Amino acid sequence: MYQIRKATMQDTEKMYQLIRTYADEGKLLHRTLSSLYEHLQCFFVAEQEGEVVGTVSLHILDKDLAEVRSLTVSSTLFGMGIGKNLVTAVINESKSLGVQTILSLTYQVDFFQKCGFQLVDKKQLPMPKVWKDCVHCSKFSNCDENAMIIHIL
Repeated sequence: MYQIRKATMQDTEKMYQLIRTYADEGKLLHRTLSSLYEHLQCFFVAEQEGEVVGTVSLHILDKDLAEVRSLTVSSTLFGMGIGKNLVTAVINESKSLGVQTILSLTYQVDFFQKCGFQLVDKKQLPMPKVWKDCVHCSKFSNCDENAMIIHIL
């Protein structure tokens, strides 16, 4: 069994390790420990038997748009619903904040479709808000991620 909860300071080292694993594989952007501390209030974690086994962040981009970021699940726990429950946590958080649309820039199209997201053309996205962090990515000039959104309100 696992639980989804808001992240705490004690979680940051394990969060960093999980995110770094996926970032080293080119599946996520790298995050520094400092960045995790600065944005800790945006994170949820999945915890199993006292250990962090998944992460997700909700990043507000504008009054009507937020982004799912840093979604990870320990590779030994794939298929248990942890990722979907982490996404559900940020969807519920978005609803409580009054955010209407959530964005994901991802390679995991099938997964996000199962969570209710739909593919959209990246050109439809509000560029200054979405791409401000992308300029730091090594793939910025040749981005191959898929843009997906879900309307929740």
